[in-house]
Amino acid sequence: MRVVVMGCGRVGASVADGLSRIGHEVAIIDRDSTAFNRLSPEFNGERVLGMGFDRDVLLRAGIEDAAAFAAVSSGDNSNIIAARLARETFGVSRVVARIYDAKRAAVYERLGIPTIATVPWTTDRMLDALTRESETTKWRDPTGTVAVAEVVLHEDWIGRPVTDLEAAINARVAFLIRFGTGVLPEPRTVIQASDQVYVVAVSGRVAEAIAIAALPPSEDLDK
Repeated sequence: MRVVVMGCGRVGASVADGLSRIGHEVAIIDRDSTAFNRLSPEFNGERVLGMGFDRDVLLRAGIEDAAAFAAVSSGDNSNIIAARLARETFGVSRVVARIYDAKRAAVYERLGIPTIATVPWTTDRMLDALTRESETTKWRDPTGTVAVAEVVLHEDWIGRPVTDLEAAINARVAFLIRFGTGVLPEPRTVIQASDQVYVVAVSGRVAEAIAIAALPPSEDLDK
């Protein structure tokens, strides 16, 4: 899936890095070329210099082929103009905007544009809104630092120890539901076909963990 991200601040860089890591085609826009230094060295998407609400800049970023758009610059007005342009002019189906003003956010939610805030929570919500059909996080601690989420595993994880899954998703398996009963896994616990798996991860990495779990295990785990 192609995703265009407007704004390479902490949230934008985190969202773009996460999307890139889980295999999406990403273009990130910022008017300041030094902002791209926030991206990880492994980021393999496109860096587009310019104003994210400029039609020509969006075209250079590949908005016409994008399935999703995230507006996460530091300005509410810029974010909502870009979000509406992406949806109404280019017909992007999944559009999310970061809005700092809570009253404005409520208005834009009624227009059908999801709005969200705070850095780690925003990263998870952005990735979830851009790549999934529904919210999967089941619980967050009061500080918003840690979250528990259900993961839907690729069938190739069946027969693997939970430690392999934990290594792949950079999160811990909190518990399993097996035949209707909660199970606290041990290192030697092996994933079975009927298991419902719940993981605990640091906020900002939840959606990425969910996406990786849906993929087959990497060959690196067998080395």
